[in-house]
Amino acid sequence: MLVVRRRGFLTLFPAAAILLFLVFYLQRDVVTLPRLAEGGRPDAGREDAFWSKVPFHYPPASIRPLPTALPVQYPPIQATAFPAEKDQNALTQRTERQKAVKDAFTKCWQSYRKFAWGADELTPVSGGRKDPFGGWAATLVDSLDTLWIMDMKTEFDEAVTAADGINFTHTKVERVNVFETNIRYLGGFLSAFDLSGDKRLLGKAVEVGEMLYKAFDTPSHMPITRWDMRAAIKGAEQVASEGLIAEVGTLSMEFTRLSMLTGEPKWFDLVQRIADDMAAQQDSTAVPGLWPLKVNGKERIFNAGPDFTLGAMADSAYEYLPKMSAMMGGQLPMYQTMYEKAMDAVVEHNLFRPMTPTNEDILIAGDVHVREHGLEFEARGQHLTCFLGGLMALGGRLFDREKDVIAGKKLTDGCVWTYKAFPHGIMPESFVMASCPAGDACKWDEAVWKQEVLRKAEKDTDGPESDAQAEAIIKKQRFPKGFTAIYDRAYLLRPEAIESVFVLYRVTGQAELMEAAWDMFTAIDKATSTKLANSAVRDITKTEKPEAKDSMESFWMAETLKYFYLIFSDPGLLRRAHLGQVAQQAAHLARAAAAAGCGAGRGRADVVAGVREQGLGDFLPVVGQEVGRGGGGAGREEGGGEVERVVVVFLLLVAVVGGGVLAVGVAWLGGVGA
Repeated sequence: MLVVRRRGFLTLFPAAAILLFLVFYLQRDVVTLPRLAEGGRPDAGREDAFWSKVPFHYPPASIRPLPTALPVQYPPIQATAFPAEKDQNALTQRTERQKAVKDAFTKCWQSYRKFAWGADELTPVSGGRKDPFGGWAATLVDSLDTLWIMDMKTEFDEAVTAADGINFTHTKVERVNVFETNIRYLGGFLSAFDLSGDKRLLGKAVEVGEMLYKAFDTPSHMPITRWDMRAAIKGAEQVASEGLIAEVGTLSMEFTRLSMLTGEPKWFDLVQRIADDMAAQQDSTAVPGLWPLKVNGKERIFNAGPDFTLGAMADSAYEYLPKMSAMMGGQLPMYQTMYEKAMDAVVEHNLFRPMTPTNEDILIAGDVHVREHGLEFEARGQHLTCFLGGLMALGGRLFDREKDVIAGKKLTDGCVWTYKAFPHGIMPESFVMASCPAGDACKWDEAVWKQEVLRKAEKDTDGPESDAQAEAIIKKQRFPKGFTAIYDRAYLLRPEAIESVFVLYRVTGQAELMEAAWDMFTAIDKATSTKLANSAVRDITKTEKPEAKDSMESFWMAETLKYFYLIFSDPGLLRRAHLGQVAQQAAHLARAAAAAGCGAGRGRADVVAGVREQGLGDFLPVVGQEVGRGGGGAGREEGGGEVERVVVVFLLLVAVVGGGVLAVGVAWLGGVGA
């Protein structure tokens, strides 16, 4: 009986070896990041060239090369004088405030590292983890350049090592959001590479770029904005469908930058096709100069639709126009033309002066809708539209349009005023205000305000109880004076307001903007701080501390805190590092190709950070220097991943066969002994 038991135990060895082979090799996409204690990147689960080898059903007939014309000499963007830097007390105060911002970031980073390492997001109240953006460590990748800028090099090195092991052949979501993947991952890797020069990051950018390139494999060469990655891997044919203007218009900077760094023009070619369609149809929309909210990717239609906004689902399509000009050094004049047409239309149709108790000379960006009777204006403000002030200040300096700088200042002042109007010093996601007559100033009139409150609530404005009814609505809805509706009372840790305050500060040097920024930071931190980090909150109109939503999107550390840190930094930060920076949509940085006062980056945020007084043409990287055409980068040969797999398979087969032979031999010996 003893021999039989031995025989049964030993004969399990081959089966166990085979099982281990299936788990750790065939299911290699289970492992995405190394554990902290292990360090290094995992040996399995890495396919640098996987996406470049996936068959393409609709390859472009031709690929347009990157432009080779000489860059345009743009005027300086950054102010030449910063009075706050000349006062020692102000300088000390600025340094202390910068440290406070860094302390807030460090608290969040340490909690993410401890409780949610490798996840897209930390849940800042419960200490859990969420994966809404593919499960590829969005917070980690999105925050890489912030770590570098804040001189947290130890944390940066650890994060790069972890990011180097992310597996972009597997996802935890049903459909990949191409827009979010572009700005958080591709933008994150490119920005961190431009700052640090770590070739592993460029290698990861190429991986993400190859993956996203497959999302364009459609008959129209337009992207599938909600992309079934698994179906694409299996070879299913794809068709682009209806999408949002922001989703297709906010790919140009990252894709173009990737082409500039690798010398592979295929990414630039794809996004330039989109830009060509946008430019060709810009004048034929219902509001010439602006694009409607929705577009048809299958038919390449960009001019049909009734809704025109600078807010949600449209914002960054406009944001990238002057930034592409700066990043490309003006080699493609169409981006300046599109920007100028768009801003002229915005000023005419979307901007309004709200009626305020203190008669402020400020602007808010509203919406326009096409109705049967014509165009209908809605005085709806959004936190998302706060980016517009900084954008117009940037575009105004870049293209010598002083009227844009003036409008940008009034828009930024409008967001600062709106922050102060609410009890916690924070503005809500979406609201409506009483507006002055088009093009005119107006003095505060409480009776008019109350009539607008009633009209918005669809109540009688002339009845005997109208005034009392308006008072009741105002009290119940907690409206500050001037506001007639609040559609969304939440604050989601968004960056757009501080983004414009920062950009305007770098453009003008006005010291009062630093005070506005500090008021905003202290208000936000007080209302959103948790034991672990900071959380989005549900209702900023209540007087008590707002209820936390247990959510902290990656843009809090990648953008919001980055802008707060930068405004309290030496105005020469990044400039001294010889980086002319333009910010992408997600506040990621990229080197500019032109003589502009600033450089290029995210899907939304570091654009003016490194503005220089002189030209930036010398900072254009040597094409093809860092990475071969379509290669994996990071100092590895293109076939490295395949070699690793062969070695792994060989060793595992040796283990399986050797284990089987050993088991049979021991069993035979046991039988002889019996």
